[in-house]
Amino acid sequence: MNSRGALRADARIALVHDFLVSVRGADRVFLEMCDLWPEADVFTPVYDERGTEGRFADRTIHTSFLQRTRPTARTFRALLPLYPAAIESFDLSGYDLVISSSSAWAHAVICGEQTVHVSYCHNPFRYAWNERHRTLAERGDPISRAALRGFFRRWREWDWIAAQRVDRYLTNSRVTQARIKSYFGRESRIVYPPVATDRFSPGPTGDHYLVLSELVSHKRIDTAVHAFNRLRLPLVIAGDGPDRRRLRRLAGPTVRFAGRVSDAEAERLMASCRALVVTSIEEFGIAAVEAQAAGRPVIARAGGGLFETILEDETGCFWEGGPDELAVAVAAFDPDSVDPAACVDNARRFDSRVFRETLPREVERALHEAPAERSDERTRGPRRGVPARRPGSLYRRGAAW
Repeated sequence: MNSRGALRADARIALVHDFLVSVRGADRVFLEMCDLWPEADVFTPVYDERGTEGRFADRTIHTSFLQRTRPTARTFRALLPLYPAAIESFDLSGYDLVISSSSAWAHAVICGEQTVHVSYCHNPFRYAWNERHRTLAERGDPISRAALRGFFRRWREWDWIAAQRVDRYLTNSRVTQARIKSYFGRESRIVYPPVATDRFSPGPTGDHYLVLSELVSHKRIDTAVHAFNRLRLPLVIAGDGPDRRRLRRLAGPTVRFAGRVSDAEAERLMASCRALVVTSIEEFGIAAVEAQAAGRPVIARAGGGLFETILEDETGCFWEGGPDELAVAVAAFDPDSVDPAACVDNARRFDSRVFRETLPREVERALHEAPAERSDERTRGPRRGVPARRPGSLYRRGAAW
């Protein structure tokens, strides 16, 4: 960087992501980042070219020692205790700018003293923070529950220390912004995720409702399964994940599992559904915006970023509670009363074009402001309650458990 904080033409840029083993919401955001900085080096602890459908095949991917396990979307979670050490193993000391895309550990990369690190936080690691009580409650064995409780406590200590090294946080919604403030004590600015709205267009609708999601427990897909078993209405569940077998056992005859679908099939299912059903409180909810881009309304659990993306009684409705309440909401909501054009117009607020304009502008702002912020820190010392920067201390406290 030069003295004013702007990048030189020959500046070195690194992009960092938690893991690249599939193509989900956060991975699509990272794809947009890669397009914005095509010459940047890409770092991720684990990478599966097949699982990511070859979308990163033209990039040089720097992986960690965990790559020797040949991780996939089905196996990468087993490596959880090792990710802190893996993310800290990357040598980013020679880079002028590091942009991390983090929903767990990517924000914890250790950068050089002069490097500006901007972290786009999809959510602080949910299992250690906002989902910790539910995750612990799912463990029936008191011994494993106690061990997991201790693991999460150490993770939170490590995570908080890591968060203090980031120069600028960006995030996807007001709810994530509040979590970053509450958990890390850091301010952040909202940059809504990119949604490729032009992929979708309204079409003839069928009789099915749709869930499009990764099948993991915190998504609470079982709520939809139980509700539609009672309603006896057709529900298509598109997606895959570790909760798939359990959900199949719960499903009645009107619930169909489509598995992981292609983009083209997702577009068809969105355009033809009566409504998209969202059963979890989403930090943003890309699928909800995609459904509206296809002219279809959303029946969403009340909370989180969905309050920012859905216009109640115009492009969808909200519900609270469990399967009974969802069944009531579905029965009471008339998708035919929703104007598809209103859904499309609302979705355009979150088009990829907006992200491509906003994110570089926020990164440029961080580059200009970082030198002054660091000068202030040297004058007044570290902020109260924030340890001084000691690159080696993080590994000793957090990653060596």
